[in-house]
Amino acid sequence: MSWTEVADGVFARRYDELDLTTGLVLGQEQCLVIDTRGDVDQGAEFAAAVRELTELPWSVVYTHAHFDHAFGTTPFLPCDVWAHPGCLQALLKNGEADKQTWAAHYRKEGKPEIADAIERTGLMPPDRLVPDRAELDLGGRTVTLVHPGPAHTDHDLLVHVPDADVVFAGDVVEHGPHGFTAYSFGPDDELDAWAAAMDALLTLKPRVVVPGHGDPVDEAFVRTHRDGLLRLHELKTAKTPLEEALKNSPYPEDVTRAALGC
Repeated sequence: MSWTEVADGVFARRYDELDLTTGLVLGQEQCLVIDTRGDVDQGAEFAAAVRELTELPWSVVYTHAHFDHAFGTTPFLPCDVWAHPGCLQALLKNGEADKQTWAAHYRKEGKPEIADAIERTGLMPPDRLVPDRAELDLGGRTVTLVHPGPAHTDHDLLVHVPDADVVFAGDVVEHGPHGFTAYSFGPDDELDAWAAAMDALLTLKPRVVVPGHGDPVDEAFVRTHRDGLLRLHELKTAKTPLEEALKNSPYPEDVTRAALGC
């Protein structure tokens, strides 16, 4: 667990658990917390870490609804919680089932303390919805929330700090050993749409891109993996035989299989 100041008053905080990366943007009057971790205890730790840096009143933004990004919010309340409308729908539809799934996962992994914390967690649906774009005035600094189109989910939000040339990308950008991991892809992912979302991110011309997992990256990293997604899309739409697809994919076998739905 550590803070990295990626620009003046703009911080990323990276965790060993799931290699998760959260964020914090300071204005003169308010601050914005980007994602809240995966359970009530993890959220409390993160809230305390934020308070080590600032006493400013905060708002929260969810980059998407997955548990590790959006389940740790109750220690931050009361506050505004920003997200895409699809994030609200996903939390209302799947949130309680996701709690059970992930609690069972951590018990199986021999981490009962995390399982217990997930079961004790109260979900906080967002109350400030951003279908396309919104600007938040933090006092002397404006942060823009942008829906780039479907990518890792159908409801991703980018958090753009224009004066610092920083974008918090959530899981639109991941920084695994090979850019993606086998867990990055769901069965309904549209790989070309995800690549288009990366193009939308690149139009913001960031100097630093903070992914949802891993270290901050740059535009070149995003371009490389946009091109990788387009290559996977070509292999998938051509119904390329698996053996040939594995030879022609820019990614390892497990990532390629997951992306192609094999």
